[in-house]
Amino acid sequence: VMIHKKKSRRRLSKAYKRRRRIVYRNRAILVLCVTLLIGTCVWGIRRKMSGRENQSVLAETSIDWKGAPAINLRLLTPNQYSRPQKKLRRVKGIVIHYTANPGSTAQANHNYFEGLKYGSETYASSHFIVGLDGEVIQNIPTTEQAYASNTRNDDTIAIETCHQDESGAYNKKTYASMVQLTGWLCVRYNLNADDVIRHYDITGKICPKYFVDHEDAWKEFKADVQDKIEEVKNEQQGG
Repeated sequence: VMIHKKKSRRRLSKAYKRRRRIVYRNRAILVLCVTLLIGTCVWGIRRKMSGRENQSVLAETSIDWKGAPAINLRLLTPNQYSRPQKKLRRVKGIVIHYTANPGSTAQANHNYFEGLKYGSETYASSHFIVGLDGEVIQNIPTTEQAYASNTRNDDTIAIETCHQDESGAYNKKTYASMVQLTGWLCVRYNLNADDVIRHYDITGKICPKYFVDHEDAWKEFKADVQDKIEEVKNEQQGG
């Protein structure tokens, strides 16, 4: 009788362990399925939100893109240091800046703005960056403020510009894109060349250096912008 009871207990123990293994396995499978489901949902939501954001920036029906330069949309991650997502109250002007970092590219400056999200205690950004090859990167939607123009952050669009040397002078490709982007933005917001200002005109900071050091070059730039405004208007009107 004792031998029979021991064998029965062993059989019960093995059956219990087998059932326990099955329960643990099923739990693990359930956890994996739930994790995959949550991950898929989160990915879908983020993709949908990103699509809506891009659409809000690029596919606004009120925008006529004729005359605009090629714009690479690389929006900064929302963060308190470079993209606070504060609403731009209205657009009353375009502010020209320079990087003060000779030889740096548009992408390098974009990466710098993006890196500020990690908490360097520096607040800086711009809506656009014009690079050494004339490329244009958009960092922030024009419906939001950039940390660029001090007391004019809430009613201006900021354009950061790259330069090759300490003088701050622009090469032909950069200059041409600056004129085209500024002129097109003026048409978009019903502005003229008198609404285009330097960072210097707001705070007295030597920025953009070349246009502060050479007043005649600044006047020539504004004249070129006014010519571009008329050109873009004619293009959009089919003239």
